[in-house]
Amino acid sequence: MSTVVLSGSAGSLGRRVAAALGQVVWVDRIVALHEHDLRSPDLKARIEGADAVVHLSEDIDETRAVLDAAGAVGAGHVVLMSTATAYGAWANNPVPLTEDAPLRPNPELGFAVRAAERERLAADWKHEHPGVTVAVLRPAVPVAEDSFGWLARGLREVSAIRAAGPDDPPAQYVHLDDLTAAIVLALQRRLDGPYNVSPDGWIAGDQLRALAGVPGVRVPEPVARRFAWLRWRLDRDSAPPGLLPYTTHSWVVANDRIKGAGWSPAFSNEEAYVAGHRPTPWATVSPQRRQEIALAGLGAAVLGALAGAIALIRRSSRRG
Repeated sequence: MSTVVLSGSAGSLGRRVAAALGQVVWVDRIVALHEHDLRSPDLKARIEGADAVVHLSEDIDETRAVLDAAGAVGAGHVVLMSTATAYGAWANNPVPLTEDAPLRPNPELGFAVRAAERERLAADWKHEHPGVTVAVLRPAVPVAEDSFGWLARGLREVSAIRAAGPDDPPAQYVHLDDLTAAIVLALQRRLDGPYNVSPDGWIAGDQLRALAGVPGVRVPEPVARRFAWLRWRLDRDSAPPGLLPYTTHSWVVANDRIKGAGWSPAFSNEEAYVAGHRPTPWATVSPQRRQEIALAGLGAAVLGALAGAIALIRRSSRRG
């Protein structure tokens, strides 16, 4: 292949992919697409002559537009970025999940639902264009020193007040450099089908708590759910409540297939986590003191949330 189209080139991952592709001899030209390009009626003309497309956007309409344009110009290979959250976090998930597992995204997490829909669009596109190949990458939580992504940030925030259970679930983190290497490999070897992208193994729940160094409180699931929804309603910049199941049930993945294709991560789960998370003051606080502070914080948070809810009700009553 000589011409590669890269959508989503402005983000932390896109910049890494662009730099990596610029270093390989089999790529003559990179066509970088930004958000306005993906929604432009001139998209087909913009990617004319493309041999392959790397699509990093999370938007369904943009995915549909890119696939339609790729088919129109005769691009023979697509690398689509999905996510391991598309498997869903459920109590009956196998540990680990392989690519043969069905996609069952938790319906309250739009990010995971949209990923499953993008995969469906890609499967339909492949069926309509015989001879093409589509590599779908399903990474664990992506992190890097310069990119504390919303997923990592949201999981950390939601886990501060989490639903009670027998054990905290294991977790996986993949460094953006390793995810970039997987994308380049998928292009170079024209991989076809779904591929999980995660380091070997996972971080046990108790070890993750130690690494995080943040206080955490276990409450009954209905309480955790109501608190998450109320917090999100009062502050839409907070973690979406749909992440709550992903802190309660396992959704770790097996990486045998991508490793069999020649991928080898440079970062372990622990190394990726440390690289992508700044240490907090809680790391030096004893576990007992963390629990005491967390319980006090929960009480204050609940009172604050109740006060906010009462204010909302009062404002609604006045409008009525």
